[in-house]
Parts: sequence; structure tokens; C-alpha cells
Amino acid sequence: MSERTIQRVLQDNTGKWMEIFGVEGTAISVSEGQPCITIFSSIKAEELQAKIPSIVEGYPVVIKETGTFRALGEE
Repeated sequence: MSERTIQRVLQDNTGKWMEIFGVEGTAISVSEGQPCITIFSSIKAEELQAKIPSIVEGYPVVIKETGTFRALGEE
């Protein structure tokens, strides 16, 4: 595991990930009982796997296809 917290790792990487087409957001979640970084995607996960590593500083990264995020009230 990283010497840095998952919160810090997420904070330091979210900006560059959000610049990648299809990335809608990021979060900390749990996968297989362990903390992980989740990338929310509006495109197929396979399309992002070449651009986003599966592990960052010892923390697993999970890509979830969620569709496009919109603010409430937007049509």
C-alpha cells in the first residue's frame, strides 16, 4: 500500500483523469473488502483501461460505466 492516503492519491490524480474523454467523476469506494478508487465513465470501461492504470500507488482502480452525469433539473 502507498505511504499516502487514498484520499490524497485520489485528490492528486482526479484532475488529469477528468481531462480524459468519457470520465464523468471519481470517488473512493470498496471493492472486495478493500478501499479502491472508482472512475465513473460515460463510455465503455474497456475504452479507458489503456488510459487509466488498474492500480495507483497500491490502490486498485475500478472503472464503472454509469452514463453521462447531469445536474438535477437539466433536460
